[in-house]
Amino acid sequence: MVRTMNIDDYDEVSRLWHKIKGFSIRSIDDSREGVERFLQRNPETSVVAVEDSKIVGAILCGHDGRRGCMYHVCVDPEYRMRGIGKSMVVFAMNALKKEHISKVSLIAFTQNDVGNTFWRCIGWTKREDLNYYDFVLNTENIERFND
Repeated sequence: MVRTMNIDDYDEVSRLWHKIKGFSIRSIDDSREGVERFLQRNPETSVVAVEDSKIVGAILCGHDGRRGCMYHVCVDPEYRMRGIGKSMVVFAMNALKKEHISKVSLIAFTQNDVGNTFWRCIGWTKREDLNYYDFVLNTENIERFND
């Protein structure tokens, strides 16, 4: 079952994030408070997948009024290859359409072979015509990768 994420899902979603090898987690943005802020701003677009009475997949999804963006798209390794990821993406994209968003993007690490293969297989296009830049405004927002 795929449904809209709410802050009560945080503990299970956080456990899932920590279970995924190579997953990047930020100390402030991905804290309960950070996720709650994100969900308050985007109450209908983030999703979780539930099987066997537990959360096995999640997507933080939001928009700025013009373009949607997906973050932390993941499925528990034990539940992959069952269509859960695609179902969550479709759910999130339909939620964005309801909010009149016409385009959605995401960032996948270049060495995330599983993720990059997934996005190609479900019809997403890898952009070769732009460079991605960022600037850190808060150096206390520490990034950590799961081993």
